[in-house]
Amino acid sequence: MSVVIWCIATLIVLGAILYRGASLRAFTLGTIVMLAIGSLFGLFAYVPWIIAAVILVPFNLGFIRKNILAKRILSVYRKIMPEMSQTEREALEAGTVWWDGEIFRGKPNWKKLHAIPASKLTAEEQAFIDGPCDEVCALLDDWYATHELADMPEHVWQYLKDNKFFAMIIKKEYGGLEFSAYAQSRVLQKLSGHSTILASTVGVPNSLGPGELLQHYGTKEQQDYYLPRLATGEDIPCFALTSPEAGSDAGAIPDTGIVCKGQWEGEEVLGIRLNFNKRYITLAPIATVVGLAFKMYDPEGLIGDQEDIGITCALLPRDIEGMEIGRRHLPLNVPFHNGPIRGTDVFIPMSFVIGGQAMAGKGWRMLMECLSVGRVITLPSNSAGGAKSLALVTGAYSRIRRQFKLPIGKMEGVEEAMARIGGNAYLMDAVTKFSTTGLDIGEKPSVISAISKYHMTEKLRQVMNDAMDIHGGKGICLGPNNYLGRGYQGTPVAITVEGANILTRSLMIYGQGAIRCHPFVLEEMEAAALKGKEGLDRFDKALFGHIGFVFSNFIRSLWFGVGGARFTSAPANDSTAQYYRMMTRFSSNLALMSDVAMGVLGGELKRRERLSARLGDMLSYLFIGSAILKRFEDDGRPAEDLPLMHWAMQDSLRKLQESQLEFLENFGAIGSALKVMMYPFGRIVKAPSDKLGHQISRILMEPNAARTRLGEGQFLSEKGPFGYVEAVLRDIIAVEPLHDKVQKAAGERLSFTRLHEIGLRGKELGVLNDEEVALFKRAEEGRLRVINVDDFAPEDLLAGPAAHQWGRDNS
Repeated sequence: MSVVIWCIATLIVLGAILYRGASLRAFTLGTIVMLAIGSLFGLFAYVPWIIAAVILVPFNLGFIRKNILAKRILSVYRKIMPEMSQTEREALEAGTVWWDGEIFRGKPNWKKLHAIPASKLTAEEQAFIDGPCDEVCALLDDWYATHELADMPEHVWQYLKDNKFFAMIIKKEYGGLEFSAYAQSRVLQKLSGHSTILASTVGVPNSLGPGELLQHYGTKEQQDYYLPRLATGEDIPCFALTSPEAGSDAGAIPDTGIVCKGQWEGEEVLGIRLNFNKRYITLAPIATVVGLAFKMYDPEGLIGDQEDIGITCALLPRDIEGMEIGRRHLPLNVPFHNGPIRGTDVFIPMSFVIGGQAMAGKGWRMLMECLSVGRVITLPSNSAGGAKSLALVTGAYSRIRRQFKLPIGKMEGVEEAMARIGGNAYLMDAVTKFSTTGLDIGEKPSVISAISKYHMTEKLRQVMNDAMDIHGGKGICLGPNNYLGRGYQGTPVAITVEGANILTRSLMIYGQGAIRCHPFVLEEMEAAALKGKEGLDRFDKALFGHIGFVFSNFIRSLWFGVGGARFTSAPANDSTAQYYRMMTRFSSNLALMSDVAMGVLGGELKRRERLSARLGDMLSYLFIGSAILKRFEDDGRPAEDLPLMHWAMQDSLRKLQESQLEFLENFGAIGSALKVMMYPFGRIVKAPSDKLGHQISRILMEPNAARTRLGEGQFLSEKGPFGYVEAVLRDIIAVEPLHDKVQKAAGERLSFTRLHEIGLRGKELGVLNDEEVALFKRAEEGRLRVINVDDFAPEDLLAGPAAHQWGRDNS
């Protein structure tokens, strides 16, 4: 054996050990074995043994490693570790790590993904979706609500209360429905597909608000009093967090509560004097009970020796003295109730604090944990429901609407947009299914909640823009016949609330993900905060585990870059196998890039927001890709859905790849070196093909199994606009072959307009019966209703004082 062969063999053996993430002892044993083989063949004497001993002995002898290496590194680490505020620490500690932790480790366990049970609706939940949800959608005329009333009619409000739409999260013992997170998501998807105002009104009380906070943190007295009233709709809740000075940086709220004594119901009691100025508070104008977040101070030491108590949450009745409530904001002509709340010298007894005095100062953690649940459900579900309905109606419209003598959906430019609509709708439903499954098995995934909120609302913006482009003039003229306009106007609202999307992407996703999802970073930080032997012991274990983690992902990324990914295992042997393998490769790349970025930049990474955003995109698309593959598996791997699944995966992986390349290209010389290692042959993922886009366009343009699954659970009754378009689509498809039949009998090419006349002509030619003639007439009436737009008398468009003046002038 030559030295060269031994060196190559040693690199392969030790590389394989590192690739598998084996222990330090396994690596040391492997080194000893290879050295012994080299000595056995007489390739060298003692020098390699001495070098190996110098390097490996200190790491293997715990007392040396810990008291010399780890202790010195810990000292430096404590000096360079960025200072963390209390709110940042509580945000990091809130919630749980779930599948996001698995994909951050560099080698996801795909069998573990498939073992997660798929969510299913109970009979009660399904009946609610099929019954009350359909009924309330049929009751609400969205144009009347948004344009004329700027509110939902009273009978709709009463129906929501009577059927406990505001009590989906409340336990049955308090009179609530106690639905699963998955069921709540399905309810909101159906409602949002019909009306944004309806979905927003129902979503907020079932998300972050008094109901959720009371169930987890309220005192027994608070729960017994409020929860039954919230369940029946006797009380309407809102939660006041955002202020003019603190939006996405909610921890910076300037609103204060000073512990003091005051009069309450004729007696002097210990309480809090509040001063606050809140805005953008959904349901505030009609709320009967207000959840309030404020910073609590105790300057006189009435409840302890700590002056700055911290963020606290309390419940205030609407009629409390000193609170101003009732005025409204108008969020982009989607008039769900939203408005400001102000309070000056408002005194509340200490019993109004959610959870009582014992929970004073713990409000931020309470909010973060509840937000990690609510943010997974409401906005992502509303977005997915909107996208699903848009996919169906846009596909139908593109078959009904004709230009240049053919359905516009057959034009390649329209096909391109249709592919994005269908593929993203499939993706969005996959993410909401998977993320709500996490909630139902007991997780509170704070990082996943940020991923879901950001990407689903951004995907809806893309889908909505594409749908508007395809509908053209039909989409831009508001009126009772326009089923896109209000949704289009309201899309930026979802982008803005619960953490503005720009900051969610650049600060929150990776800011939390890097610490929570990494297998060692949080443990290192916690160990560094401890003093004495316990801190050193924990830091030593985490540090050297981290070092092994870095080497393992370095070897994995190197191997995958030269083609090794094709040899990794995948849980399937069909066309999805390539996606599992690429996801494993990208996961290893992300893990290595994260450690390099944190090692090089340290606390500065927090301020390098574009780099942080790209790392967050990598984590996000690994999660999204997992959700897509999980959905395809849970659905039974239907062949009809393959175009949708392939498009969603290819688009997601391409974006994941581009985020990695953009990161590397903006990370200096180190990034350039890593790029050569990870992408030695250039890009590995292409954008979805035109052929795939064509297949999706065809899926959306006619009834079929894949289309039915895509729109599952949406409100498609003919009592709503989307259901009516679906009915017209069926008529148009039925008429098309009959139209060809009449053309053939007439011996000429006939326009696909004035179908009622063509039907009569077909009867004259003896090729159509009376039933078919009636079909032509109905199809023409439907076609015109679908493609036409509304117009108004000038006075009908007046509002406010101008409308009142016109009424007086013409009375």
